[in-house]
Amino acid sequence: MSQDLISKKDLLDMTGISYGQLYRWKRKNLIPEEWFIRKSTFTGQETFFPKERILERIEKIQLMKENLSLDELADVFSPDLTKLSLDEDEMIKRGIASKLVIDFFIDNMGQMKEFSFEHTLTIYILEKLLESGEINLDEGKIVLQVLTDYYLKIDPKTAELIFIRKFGMSSCFLASNSDALYFESGTKMVSRLSLSSCLEELKSKWI
Repeated sequence: MSQDLISKKDLLDMTGISYGQLYRWKRKNLIPEEWFIRKSTFTGQETFFPKERILERIEKIQLMKENLSLDELADVFSPDLTKLSLDEDEMIKRGIASKLVIDFFIDNMGQMKEFSFEHTLTIYILEKLLESGEINLDEGKIVLQVLTDYYLKIDPKTAELIFIRKFGMSSCFLASNSDALYFESGTKMVSRLSLSSCLEELKSKWI
C-alpha cells in the first residue's frame, strides 16, 4: 500500500497551479477527495497526494480545459460507471482484463453477453492479482466469492481487499476504514488492494 507522496506546496510549485484552482477542481470532482491525504508533520497537519496519479491528472486537466468546461471535464473524470456495461471484446480492447481472466470469470459465474460495472470491477481486480502472480486460479475463486457476496455491503471508497496465507491455506476478506491490521504469527499478507484505487484505475480506462 506504500506509495510516493507529494506535498501540496511542492505540487503547486511543480505544476504552476494555484491553491484556488486545486480546490475548485476538487469541488468539481476532477480530483478525488481521497487523494487529499492529511498527515502529521513536525510543522503540524499537512496535505499530501499520491504523486504519480495527481501529476498525471493535473496534466490531463491542463491539456483538456482549453476545449472543455469544468462541468464537461467532471463528466470525463467522474463518469457514472454504474450505468455502463461492456462486452468481452471491449473489455480486452480497453486493457481491463485478458481473455484468460474473463473466461475464468465466466466459468465460475456463467455466460454473459455484457458485464455490469460491478462485474467489470471484479474482473479487473482478478486480473491485477492473477497477472502479478500473487494468487493462483484456485485462490481467484476465493476472491471472486468474497467480492460477489459482499461488494454491495461496503463503501468502496474506504474498503480494502485483503488476501492472506498461512501454512499454505489462503483466505480473503473486505475491510472498511482499516489503517492497521493485525494477524496471528506466521500469517503472510499476500495482497492489500484499495478498492478506491482500483475504481480510479478503472475510470482511467474510459478517459
